[in-house]
Amino acid sequence: MTVRVIGKEGLEGLLRALREEGYTVVGPLVRDGAIHYGEIGSIGDLPEGYRDEQGAGRYRLRQEGDLFFGYAVGPGSPKYFLNPPERLLFRVSSDGRGVEEEDGDDPGFAFLVRPCDVAGISIRDRVLLEGEYRDPHYLRRREKSLIIAVNCTHPGGTCFCLSMGTGPEVGDGADLILTEVSGKEHYFLIQAGSQRGKGLLERIPSMEASPAQIREAEGLIEGAKGRMGRALERDGLKELLYRSHDHPYWRDVEKRCLACGNCTFVCPTCFCTTLEDRMALDGSAERWQRWDSCFTLDFTYLHGGSIRSSIASRYRHWITHKLATWIDQFGTPGCVGCGRCITWCPVGIDITEVVEELRKGGG
Repeated sequence: MTVRVIGKEGLEGLLRALREEGYTVVGPLVRDGAIHYGEIGSIGDLPEGYRDEQGAGRYRLRQEGDLFFGYAVGPGSPKYFLNPPERLLFRVSSDGRGVEEEDGDDPGFAFLVRPCDVAGISIRDRVLLEGEYRDPHYLRRREKSLIIAVNCTHPGGTCFCLSMGTGPEVGDGADLILTEVSGKEHYFLIQAGSQRGKGLLERIPSMEASPAQIREAEGLIEGAKGRMGRALERDGLKELLYRSHDHPYWRDVEKRCLACGNCTFVCPTCFCTTLEDRMALDGSAERWQRWDSCFTLDFTYLHGGSIRSSIASRYRHWITHKLATWIDQFGTPGCVGCGRCITWCPVGIDITEVVEELRKGGG
């Protein structure tokens, strides 16, 4: 597929073309001291010159260089837009009109995201759109969405996407693919990954990339592979977790884990929800769907109590599902190696370290 080159003006033109097509452009911006995903109006909204420093339970931004995409990932992910934290399902009126379902007037999003988040969307598609039961609300938003992947050249201190095969270069699933290069020149390699992407690319001025420009971009991606902050050995991992059900290390994790659910809320693939009915004094009622977490005590409550009453059992369930049973259910791990669960854990529990401890213990 032909690789093209655009400059800053071309990137601005791409954002303008997306808006003209009716998309709400969702991309990275700086808010509250972190890189978040939000609505982007122009390249002036992008985090130009920002780098992130990430470690276990640690995140900070600093200004360095001139890259628009010099960061890794922040706490947000596309699931905030495709599966909002809470969503009205229907209202029940008290005047005899019956049930009024949510109208489904969903926006069309154009996501400007990292390869790990492209993989996260693909995994959510398998969970929510394949099989016997499909989520119609997710389907409406997903059908209207367009994905622009920005290849990663500056991985974070907790990233291990290389281990999971989800980065730093995007695989399948993107309509357009960008790679930012800054040195003697500041430019973006761009190529289409779908017919929709090809149509958009034809709307903006671009030139064919030279072999030297392509080599420079490929070198940046190769360099990123050697600077991953973490690694996760996947050989025999599913079997390791299955036979580690009674491993004593779960009690060590329990001493640190707060069961706050941060790891599930920042994870781009976790999908658990619950239903909540809200009643008003006039007799009307609403049913809402909101995010839930397998770390909450009530998540597995049945008559008489919770199935997983200890924090150790809840953490064991989360990591075993993420890296083992998810494969049996959906054919792929539920982890994309973005490192968010490590960075945003208040006590710095590291999923890669947990796996290594289980291996050391002969689990």
